[in-house]
Amino acid sequence: MQRLYDFLRRHPTGVDSFWAVVLFGLSVLSEANLQGSPAHRAPLAAAVAVSAVLCFVVALRRRFPEPMLLVALATGLAQLVLDVETSVADFAMLVIAYTVATMGARWASRLALVASFCAAPMAQLRWPAEHSSLLGRLAIVVFQTVPFALAWVLGDSMRTRRAYFEQLEERAARLEQEREAQSKVAVAAERARIARELHDVVAHNVSVMVVQADGAAYVMDTAPDQARTALETISSTGRQALAEMRRLLGVLRTGEHQEGGEYVPQPDVEQIDELIEQCRGSGLPVDFKVEGTPRPLPSGVELTAYRIVQEALTNTRKHGGPNAGASVRLVYFDDGLGLLVEDDGKGAPQELYEEGGADGRGHGLIGMRERVGMVGGTLDAGPRPGGGFRISALLPLKPAH
Repeated sequence: MQRLYDFLRRHPTGVDSFWAVVLFGLSVLSEANLQGSPAHRAPLAAAVAVSAVLCFVVALRRRFPEPMLLVALATGLAQLVLDVETSVADFAMLVIAYTVATMGARWASRLALVASFCAAPMAQLRWPAEHSSLLGRLAIVVFQTVPFALAWVLGDSMRTRRAYFEQLEERAARLEQEREAQSKVAVAAERARIARELHDVVAHNVSVMVVQADGAAYVMDTAPDQARTALETISSTGRQALAEMRRLLGVLRTGEHQEGGEYVPQPDVEQIDELIEQCRGSGLPVDFKVEGTPRPLPSGVELTAYRIVQEALTNTRKHGGPNAGASVRLVYFDDGLGLLVEDDGKGAPQELYEEGGADGRGHGLIGMRERVGMVGGTLDAGPRPGGGFRISALLPLKPAH
């Protein structure tokens, strides 16, 4: 049954042609039986020709609905002129009215509706029913008009339903495109986030390793124990950097965090202590104070605070000079978290801090501002009076709407 249905859908013209042949055969048999009737006036050749044209209309109705409607109307007028009475083949008029109402142009649909209301009255005027009153003739006209009207209404409702489903399909396609666009935006945002994370990880850990390597080389001969300690710091820092980079690059390469439900571990405020100790171990004196009552914060706020401190101390090591020191203040407010990172180094042009390094690559303050903006906070950065650099940030617990 399903195969038959699929065949009918794939070959609509072939199906129409089959029914046209059936209709033509019935029409010829009907005309042959009526030839001996005294009331039948049209010759057999004319009746067969009219039936053939009407069956041709049925066969091609779906491929050429508007032209077939005009052919059917012309054939109907020819019937009136040639005095070929209505027969089984006139069923084609009903079929073409339904067809153009379903899939034809609007003008063709309206023309078919008008013709449907005119066909029965014109046939009754041309071949009036014998021994019938005016009221009886009107009843016959109504009875013959109703099928045409129903066929047109059914076809027009099918057109409306088809248009409705097309709108639904178009809307579904548009929503699918919007979902794909949103997915692409989300992927781009995630990649930008990972790029910032990579910058922070690489910039901080590599700067620590460079400072430790320089120190180890300086005291290699005079203080082997200090050199060994520096090399151990370089080793642990390098392993930590590699581990974080592998996790981040694994996200970019395979998307394993989405498939396995595992996400890249993100540092929080509590790990700022470890960051400060690492900086002190690399030779940068850092004064760290916490004011207010520590409490759990949103993960986005904690990550932003950690990265700001990390980036600020990295910039101090890059641009502050050999004798620079830094101070970090973490202040818990009722509605947010305050950060203040200052150094007393020789400083550098703010453009270098903006770019993230003297090579002009990286994120620097631009990345800080993006992070702070994502949580709805504010950032103020610039040279300190008397030398050095100052970074101040306020991170609200709830982003501003």
